[in-house]
Amino acid sequence: MCVMATGCKPIGKDMMTEATPNGGMIIAVRGVRKTFHKGDVEVTPLEGVDLDVPRGEFFALMGPSGSGKSTLLNLIAGIDKPTAGHIVVNGEDITDWNEDRLADWRTRTVGYIFQQFNLMPVLTAYENIELPLLLLPISKKKRRTLVLTALELVELADRADHYPRQLSGGQEQRVAIARAVATDPAIILADEPTGNLDRESAAGVMDLLVSLNLRFGKTVVLVTHDPAVAGRATRTMRMHKGLLVDHQIAIADEVPA
Repeated sequence: MCVMATGCKPIGKDMMTEATPNGGMIIAVRGVRKTFHKGDVEVTPLEGVDLDVPRGEFFALMGPSGSGKSTLLNLIAGIDKPTAGHIVVNGEDITDWNEDRLADWRTRTVGYIFQQFNLMPVLTAYENIELPLLLLPISKKKRRTLVLTALELVELADRADHYPRQLSGGQEQRVAIARAVATDPAIILADEPTGNLDRESAAGVMDLLVSLNLRFGKTVVLVTHDPAVAGRATRTMRMHKGLLVDHQIAIADEVPA
């Protein structure tokens, strides 16, 4: 399993085989670099990042603010594009796809959970969960079945007609999770999903993500600042000087002698 830039296979046919649905790796990142500008200053949060995520893993990514954690998550989701390198997800190299193709692919493949919930305030819980399903060629009856199933999964079947303002923070995040899984994606990406929650609500959200991973085989990639949250994952790595490294190695390197 790849953990450092020097220890990974180059992009090519062999890697594509590994990343296919029947292979071991559902996510394969190779030599990914990302730069952007803040005024006249060029910022490079990712400098040749390599990462393999096996199918069915619960992977947590830590690191200081501004280290590129969310940037990497957005690249894997196809929300942003790398300056250099390749990204293969679920057997498909998404690196050079256009926005329309990426949007269609995300609907089918990725469920994204945000720290800020990103629910539409004028829509009910049911309608918020239904939103991504409207992009799929399925009947209204099928959409209803999927929405109600997702609501039951997050234990909010009795809140279907409630608006976000009528829900607690923990309930809002559960609705966001239901929306993310309603399309039955292969991968769940979560960016600080407990960041705005109290301890009890955060624990409930993490219980739900662990259940999605263990019971339903969903691959989960989670960004967090919270060691307790990262501790629920099966593997943790850390952004360090533009690269991904073993979590303990990074901590040791960051502690002053």
